[in-house]
Amino acid sequence: MTPQRLRALCLSFNATVEEFPFNPDTSVFKMLGKMFALTDLGGRPLKVNLKCDPEDAVRLREEQEGLIVPGYHMNKRHWNTVTVDGGLPDRLVRELVEDSYDLVVAGLPRAERLRLDRP
Repeated sequence: MTPQRLRALCLSFNATVEEFPFNPDTSVFKMLGKMFALTDLGGRPLKVNLKCDPEDAVRLREEQEGLIVPGYHMNKRHWNTVTVDGGLPDRLVRELVEDSYDLVVAGLPRAERLRLDRP
């Protein structure tokens, strides 16, 4: 997964914007003001913080030791740091980004979730 593909993937979801609230190097991808991905697209290795179901987070860390770790500077129960250019299949990275987005959507009020489904 390249930085360009990661950025395009994050921006492909409904109502997503890229912001730089911390510094000019850290991309924060938000949907309706709620963060679902945080990354330094110029960082090597390329890593991204993603929201994750707590039970899945522990399982993924065990299955992908060293490539998926507790979220750096995040709530370790709900966030993982994923090394996306270190050997994980692109398909898995896409699924993890999508799951992060979906968790944020699920936490929205019903009216906002319904608005996302409209073209």
